[in-house]
Amino acid sequence: MLDITTDIQSLTAFRRSSGAFMKHLKKSRRPLVLTVNGKAAAVVQDAEAYQRLLDVAARADTEEGLRQGVEDAQKGKTRPAREFFREFEAGHGLSR
Repeated sequence: MLDITTDIQSLTAFRRSSGAFMKHLKKSRRPLVLTVNGKAAAVVQDAEAYQRLLDVAARADTEEGLRQGVEDAQKGKTRPAREFFREFEAGHGLSR
């Protein structure tokens, strides 16, 4: 969760005190919104927090793919694998 009192800072302040901000990022594990002329311009976060975000996104993508596959199967939007592979091989000039 973003804390607007500490997690939104100007890019200029970040440049001046980047070391202190990096310590804050590691300790809080929250992203830091950097502003330019009062508008959000960038988001900075520590590497571990970013990796966790990537992991969560990957899991969500996998779960969504599975959900769509189940939905397609329930709606009868499937075809035999042999048929698919025959078309795929023919379309790409492959042979067994």
